[in-house]
Amino acid sequence: MKAEHAALRAPPGRSLYRRIEKFIVPFLILGGWEIFSRSGILPQALLPAPSQVLIAWADWVFETDGNSQMYSGKWISDVLASATRVFSGFLIATTVGIAAGIAIGWSKTVEKLFEPTLQTLRPIPPVAWIPLAIIWFGIANKPAIFLVFMGSFFPILLSTIHGVKTCDRNLLRAGAMCGGSSRMLLRHIVFPAALPSIFSGLRIAVGSAWMLSVTAEMVAVKSGVGYVLWDSYYFLRYDIVIAAMCSIGLMGFLSDALIRKIFARLLRWQHATTLQSKEG
Repeated sequence: MKAEHAALRAPPGRSLYRRIEKFIVPFLILGGWEIFSRSGILPQALLPAPSQVLIAWADWVFETDGNSQMYSGKWISDVLASATRVFSGFLIATTVGIAAGIAIGWSKTVEKLFEPTLQTLRPIPPVAWIPLAIIWFGIANKPAIFLVFMGSFFPILLSTIHGVKTCDRNLLRAGAMCGGSSRMLLRHIVFPAALPSIFSGLRIAVGSAWMLSVTAEMVAVKSGVGYVLWDSYYFLRYDIVIAAMCSIGLMGFLSDALIRKIFARLLRWQHATTLQSKEG
């Protein structure tokens, strides 16, 4: 068995390439950006080089040299403030979206009652709710959480409805023939079958949640990464603006990775029978 594995093992050069291939494009982008910024075509104050952004970001995180001034050493508290809003709104949207999606997907009556209203609300951009959110909740965390909820709710809802509606009818017939009640069919057949669609919706929703959190912090909150981004723009600190953008991207990436890890653990049965498992 070990000999077979050794035979199937990739050559050393190929193995090394697989380890570094994911870093090739980012490295080329950063290298081109550094060269362009230092070429003098644009003032470096308008387009800071990655090395300058890294220095400002390091001070924002570790308080290294005071380069980022009022933001120095406050990165963790800023990220925690944003993450609290994101995961509060995302958790509420997940709970409501999955429950509503299962009800609408399972019951024709519930679908007829609620779908026209939801389909009317869905095209309204979440940012259009900002004035009402401020009027209803004031300037604090609540309007930001509300906007995150609005941005996350519909992707989760639609994915859950799709997952429930595409559940295999043969499985439901088999469950009913074995004496399963509607509640048992929902719990043991429909919900597990809908989980892949639900997780797809969660991955889309968590990205929307971070985007809406930043939008809300620009106008309705005085803390968080979005607030730092907008505030540093007024002080012409574009290196911190870019560092804030990178921080948001990093947190979005980590959030998505966490959902994918949970997905892989809960749905091992699907992972072993899909193209994803073939790609490793």
